[in-house]
Amino acid sequence: MRRHAPAPLLAAALALLLQACAQVPGPNATAAPKELVFPPPPDEPRFYYERTIRSSADILPAEAGSELRKLVTGEQASGEALSKPYAVAVYRGRIFVSDTVSRFVRVFDVPQGKQFKVGEEEGSGQLIKPIGLDVDAAGNLYVADIGAKAINVYGPDRRFLRRIGGEKWFSRLSSVTVDPEGRRVYAVDLGGVSSEQHRVRVFDAVSGEHLQDIGRRGSGPGEFNLPRDLAIGKDGRLYVVDGGNFRVVMFDREGRYLQSFGSVGKQYGQFARPKEVAVDREGNVYVVDTAFGNFQIFNPDGELLLFVGDRSERDGPAKYMLPSGIAVDEDGRVLVVDQWFRKIDVYRPAGLSEKSGLLARPATVAK
Repeated sequence: MRRHAPAPLLAAALALLLQACAQVPGPNATAAPKELVFPPPPDEPRFYYERTIRSSADILPAEAGSELRKLVTGEQASGEALSKPYAVAVYRGRIFVSDTVSRFVRVFDVPQGKQFKVGEEEGSGQLIKPIGLDVDAAGNLYVADIGAKAINVYGPDRRFLRRIGGEKWFSRLSSVTVDPEGRRVYAVDLGGVSSEQHRVRVFDAVSGEHLQDIGRRGSGPGEFNLPRDLAIGKDGRLYVVDGGNFRVVMFDREGRYLQSFGSVGKQYGQFARPKEVAVDREGNVYVVDTAFGNFQIFNPDGELLLFVGDRSERDGPAKYMLPSGIAVDEDGRVLVVDQWFRKIDVYRPAGLSEKSGLLARPATVAK
């Protein structure tokens, strides 16, 4: 008869085996990535790469012991994955992501450890092809639906409230931005090669009344060629991504032209295919560039401060093939969407600890 090893001996052997598995990588394994910091040393750090979100599994709290179980069994975390994310918005720990393939807006509620969807139910609030997103100070969600050529508005409880615009108002609706008070909505019309409707249309956010238009087709001061997105900065400044003119155009809160920055080129501070724009609390301007595979940060007057990310055909932290959306949350975390790799990368400002802020990693919960 075979002798069985005592239980303590088996436990010790298992512990040694797990330790060996953790410390000795296989022939195809790669070393754990070092902490990514931007800019790299010896410069003073401004941002740290923090995490990547690909599905609900990256948001929902992990069960206690799940990490050890995955190590032993090799099982992968399951969850609802992003199909083709486009734009992102953030409000008090809620991450809103438009998905042009799934045809709804996915919402990750990080503080609550929950997820839900907006615009998938049949009826007046159903979305056709959501792209641009924004949220006002009350938590109302504004969705630019390029398929319906309209903006859908939903309450914090996901209930459809109203629709702004419609077929006659837009050629190619690209994005939507609402002022913090929820009074004015700025809708960017991308236009097209055969269209003259390259402009920003301004509406009353409650009544839907058309208030004014900003810009027209052209390359002169205050004119646009294929505008993509708009963000509101300090003192109500409006920053418009003018994609076809490879620049960002600045207006005051009343739509009067101030200045522009950027030009076509391969140098930092220039653009190749700028797509979306965001502004932080200090008024710094973040512009994501699809061709460069990065985002560049400028001060409120358009002076380059920093760039983050690289174009790559291989996925990885701060690596992008088709970046499209960008947002900055209340704590200064930056979220970047890549359509090709179907992910959201999150960057933490150097002055914020990993466990601080509304988007801090969810805690482990008991099973």
